[in-house]
Amino acid sequence: QKKDIAFRVIVDHIRAISFSIADGQLPSNTGAGYVIRRILRRAVRYGYSFLDLKKPFLYQLVGVLNETLGEQFVELDKQQQLIEKVIYEEEQSFLSTLEKGIQLFENYTQQNPKTISGDFAFELYDTFGFPIDLTQLLAIEKNLKVDMEVFEANLKTQKDRSRNASKIDAQDWVELLKDEKEEFIGYDYNEAKIKITRYRKVNQKGKDFYQLVFNLSPFYPEGGGQVGDTGFIDNGEEKIEVFDTKKENNLIIHFTDKLPKNLKSDFNAEVSKKKRKLTAANHSATHLLHETLRTVLGLHVEQKGSLVNSEYLRFDFSHFQKLTFDEIREIESKVNAKIRANIPLNEERTIPLEEARSKGAMALFGEKYGDVVRMIQFGTSVELCGGIHVQATGEIGLFKIVSEGAVAAGIRRIEAISSERALDLFFEQNDMIQELKSKLKNPKNIGSAIENLQVENSSLQKELESFKAKAAGSLKDDLLKKVIAKDGIQILIEEVDLDAAGIKNVAFQLKAEVNNLFMVLGTKKDAKPSLTVLISDNLVEEKDWNAGTIVRNLAKHIQGGGGGQAFFATAGGKNPDGLAKALEEARGLV
Repeated sequence: QKKDIAFRVIVDHIRAISFSIADGQLPSNTGAGYVIRRILRRAVRYGYSFLDLKKPFLYQLVGVLNETLGEQFVELDKQQQLIEKVIYEEEQSFLSTLEKGIQLFENYTQQNPKTISGDFAFELYDTFGFPIDLTQLLAIEKNLKVDMEVFEANLKTQKDRSRNASKIDAQDWVELLKDEKEEFIGYDYNEAKIKITRYRKVNQKGKDFYQLVFNLSPFYPEGGGQVGDTGFIDNGEEKIEVFDTKKENNLIIHFTDKLPKNLKSDFNAEVSKKKRKLTAANHSATHLLHETLRTVLGLHVEQKGSLVNSEYLRFDFSHFQKLTFDEIREIESKVNAKIRANIPLNEERTIPLEEARSKGAMALFGEKYGDVVRMIQFGTSVELCGGIHVQATGEIGLFKIVSEGAVAAGIRRIEAISSERALDLFFEQNDMIQELKSKLKNPKNIGSAIENLQVENSSLQKELESFKAKAAGSLKDDLLKKVIAKDGIQILIEEVDLDAAGIKNVAFQLKAEVNNLFMVLGTKKDAKPSLTVLISDNLVEEKDWNAGTIVRNLAKHIQGGGGGQAFFATAGGKNPDGLAKALEEARGLV
């Protein structure tokens, strides 16, 4: 019966997981992504517990699902490789968690507890991601119960803490103008004469601020990956900063730190023009990047997330391996070619969704569309988009990728800059190159000059090591002459002019040549005091001496600390004047 239930759970869950990933929702620790992760882990757990499947198996079912439903759900077929990779990575990660959690559970139950404490169960759940229902199942197998009351209390405390961290306490809206239209005009204007139609006071994390709604708003509200506009409103008597703009229940909400004294006056609302211009450049560059990625890497590339602000753009997309240097260079070249072509913006602000799709418009991840949409086109780049864009690609100026890496299984992330930021980076890197050339005496080829320096440095390092070895050998001979015999123990306590590596080398050479050795060496090399204690193995056993304990006590004189093994230990400090006292105390020990 348990096996039958497991089969049903797995079949049901693989459908939910696969369709969700195909639609762009990846497993994560928050929001909808967390739901997907929990469903996936539940399926893995059933296979692990009831079908003895200790290795990844769910990902192998995606192909079977595609054979059955791929014709009806084309995204499943298009994204099969991505879905399999994401599920496989999640399975591997969770199976490791399961093994660790089960081992911790076994260690806990070896103490013969009467119940599984709620605190321990919550630690497994919260710290190690171990499902509480699996903890309960393991407990039942050992005729134990989990203290769910304490577990639930811990869970509630955590949820309350998380909820309070992001909670916004908002007062009721105060209406100033009833039946007044509240309209977005930001596609055509970046400033306007406006009135405040309503406002409310809000509090988050103990800080008060205000939300205002205007009858006409040139401010773009956060959406589609683009950050909200900032700017100010001004009635001639006072100027109030708008530090963010968002959309909530079809209202464009403007965030301010204070209210105007005269709420009913007319205001001039003005968007931060420079910030909007830079943001628009990054947004349009994102569209060009998206199309170029599909051209260079393949049509499997689909947007999985984005962020666009005035500083940079971030673009997440489906791909299975790290981009090569040549691929990045080709992508940058193609995007910049489109920028130089100065392709004009073709905006269709109200177009039926199906008509837009028929024109090749790409719908973006995470966005919901109505029957009528806005279509943005730059030549062959066609996307459904509600954001702010340049009027022609030439306004972007320049495009540069600054980083590329993985963010999840099968998902890569590019961060890039454009416009002024890209030009600033160009100047900065060019200045570095010119400075480097100057320091290298202006070689024709910087790369070759650096390689020659590396070869020369490597050769000098070898010479230096050889010199140090000879110096250490000479020092060893000098130190051998200073060894004092007392009660069958060979004692050497000296200050030397060597670095830590040199002292360790000499110490072990002496250990190999001198029996019954108790040695303390100190140095103030480069004004950094340090101590090294070495004791022959037989003395450690016979005298119960411990080099680690000894060096820690001596290190107090040099205002430091350290430790190590019973036969060898080191310590560093910051008071070179105390080294003599440390060595004096060492002599008193023997």
